[in-house]
Amino acid sequence: MSVLDNFRDWKEFLGDRVEQAKQAGMESDTLQNVAYQIGGYLSEQVDPKNDQERLLKQLWDAGDPQQQQALASLMVKLVQNPENINRGS
Repeated sequence: MSVLDNFRDWKEFLGDRVEQAKQAGMESDTLQNVAYQIGGYLSEQVDPKNDQERLLKQLWDAGDPQQQQALASLMVKLVQNPENINRGS
Protein backbone atom coordinates (compact mmCIF):
# COMPACT_ATOMS: atom_id res chain seq x y z
CA MET A 1 0.00 0.00 0.00
CA SER A 2 1.37 3.39 -1.04
CA VAL A 3 1.25 6.50 1.17
CA LEU A 4 -0.81 7.98 -1.66
CA ASP A 5 -3.61 5.45 -1.17
CA ASN A 6 -4.78 6.96 2.11
CA PHE A 7 -4.84 10.73 2.68
CA ARG A 8 -4.10 10.42 6.40
CA ASP A 9 -1.00 8.37 5.58
CA TRP A 10 0.00 10.98 2.99
CA LYS A 11 -0.35 13.81 5.52
CA GLU A 12 1.67 11.83 8.08
CA PHE A 13 4.37 11.09 5.50
CA LEU A 14 4.52 14.74 4.42
CA GLY A 15 4.56 15.89 8.05
CA ASP A 16 7.52 13.62 8.78
CA ARG A 17 9.43 14.96 5.78
CA VAL A 18 8.70 18.58 6.76
CA GLU A 19 9.93 17.90 10.30
CA GLN A 20 13.11 16.25 8.99
CA ALA A 21 13.79 19.23 6.73
CA LYS A 22 13.32 21.66 9.62
CA GLN A 23 15.64 19.63 11.86
CA ALA A 24 18.23 19.63 9.07
CA GLY A 25 18.14 23.42 9.16
CA MET A 26 16.09 24.10 6.03
CA GLU A 27 14.78 27.66 5.99
CA SER A 28 11.01 28.19 5.85
CA ASP A 29 11.19 29.86 2.42
CA THR A 30 13.22 26.96 1.05
CA LEU A 31 10.76 24.48 2.53
CA GLN A 32 7.86 26.32 0.88
CA ASN A 33 9.70 26.29 -2.46
CA VAL A 34 10.36 22.55 -2.22
CA ALA A 35 6.68 21.96 -1.39
CA TYR A 36 5.73 23.97 -4.49
CA GLN A 37 8.05 21.92 -6.68
CA ILE A 38 6.70 18.66 -5.24
CA GLY A 39 3.14 19.87 -5.80
CA GLY A 40 3.92 20.54 -9.45
CA TYR A 41 5.53 17.13 -9.87
CA LEU A 42 2.60 15.34 -8.22
CA SER A 43 0.09 17.24 -10.34
CA GLU A 44 1.88 16.37 -13.58
CA GLN A 45 3.18 12.87 -12.86
CA VAL A 46 1.04 11.10 -10.24
CA ASP A 47 -2.57 10.02 -10.63
CA PRO A 48 -4.68 10.93 -7.58
CA LYS A 49 -5.48 7.84 -5.48
CA ASN A 50 -8.37 9.21 -3.44
CA ASP A 51 -10.94 12.01 -3.35
CA GLN A 52 -8.75 14.35 -1.31
CA GLU A 53 -5.86 14.04 -3.74
CA ARG A 54 -8.22 14.58 -6.68
CA LEU A 55 -9.45 17.79 -5.06
CA LEU A 56 -5.90 19.00 -4.40
CA LYS A 57 -4.97 18.28 -8.03
CA GLN A 58 -8.03 20.17 -9.30
CA LEU A 59 -7.20 23.14 -7.05
CA TRP A 60 -3.56 23.03 -8.15
CA ASP A 61 -4.46 22.86 -11.84
CA ALA A 62 -6.99 25.71 -11.50
CA GLY A 63 -4.50 28.03 -9.83
CA ASP A 64 -1.85 30.30 -11.25
CA PRO A 65 1.72 29.95 -9.90
CA GLN A 66 1.05 32.36 -7.01
CA GLN A 67 -2.05 30.41 -5.98
CA GLN A 68 -0.16 27.12 -6.31
CA GLN A 69 2.55 28.56 -4.06
CA ALA A 70 -0.16 29.44 -1.52
CA LEU A 71 -1.62 25.92 -1.71
CA ALA A 72 1.82 24.38 -1.17
CA SER A 73 2.35 26.68 1.81
CA LEU A 74 -1.01 25.66 3.27
CA MET A 75 -0.18 21.96 2.91
CA VAL A 76 3.07 22.52 4.82
CA LYS A 77 1.18 24.38 7.56
CA LEU A 78 -1.47 21.66 7.64
CA VAL A 79 1.04 18.90 8.34
CA GLN A 80 3.05 20.91 10.87
CA ASN A 81 0.14 20.57 13.30
CA PRO A 82 -0.20 16.91 14.44
CA GLU A 83 -3.91 17.46 15.17
CA ASN A 84 -4.49 18.05 11.44
CA ILE A 85 -2.74 14.85 10.46
CA ASN A 86 -5.01 12.67 12.56
CA ARG A 87 -8.24 14.42 11.57
CA GLY A 88 -10.43 13.13 8.75
CA SER A 89 -9.45 10.64 6.10
